[in-house]
Order: sequence, then C-alpha cells, then structure tokens
Amino acid sequence: MFRGAFGFFISYLLVSSTFATSDPSPDEDDSCGLMQALPYIVVFGGAAMFGGPPVVGALGFTTKGIAAKSVGALMMKVTALLNGGSVPAGSLVSILQSLGAKAGLPTLGSIGARTGYDFHKYFLCGKSKKSSSKN
Repeated sequence: MFRGAFGFFISYLLVSSTFATSDPSPDEDDSCGLMQALPYIVVFGGAAMFGGPPVVGALGFTTKGIAAKSVGALMMKVTALLNGGSVPAGSLVSILQSLGAKAGLPTLGSIGARTGYDFHKYFLCGKSKKSSSKN
C-alpha cells in the first residue's frame, strides 16, 4: 500500500510540474486554479491507479502476456491483420500490454490525474467562463 501511495505522490508531483503557467491577468477569474482542481486530480488519479489494473487485467492484458480468447487477444489479432502481421510499438495493444505486465500504478495514476485536471479545466471551468462572459 505504501508503494502505491508513494508512487501516486511522485506521479502527482511530476504531473503538477507540467501545469505551471504564467500568472493570470488581473481581469481573469481565479476560481479555476490548481488548488480548485486538486480534488479532481486526486480522485481521478486514485481511481485510475487502483481501478485501472483490474480493468486492464479483465481485458486480457496480464503479467504473463495476453490471455487467450480475451478482448486483448482479439485486439491483437485485428491490429496484426491491419499492420501486415505485426503489432507496432506505441499502438493501443502494446500500451495496454505494457500496463498489464507492469501493473503500471504510477503511469495509470498520472494518466488519471491529468484526466481529472482536464475534466475540471474544460467542463467545470469552461462553463463558468462561458456564463461569466455572457454578463
């Protein structure tokens, strides 16, 4: 449990360092900053970190490889057919297999944290900016 929490904390630090921007102009509303997005970052990151490995495993991407007769096997078959018999590096199948093999908690946590930040920024702050611009 400690390794997972520590990995999430490190992932949060790495992801949050990418959010550094210049100071907002004085006429901008400051209700959409990082501190307001922090609950969404933590919830989405934690959900991805602890809910992601079971989902990836259920798709058939396990630590021992892709399980036979699974969704992962079908995805691999279709990808190989479309790419001349091989699965290219960087494809969705290879990324999911990498996550399944390593049970990439920090990676899933950082993806979830970024998703939480984007959810807050585009859906919650986007609505407040649109409603304030109509006034």
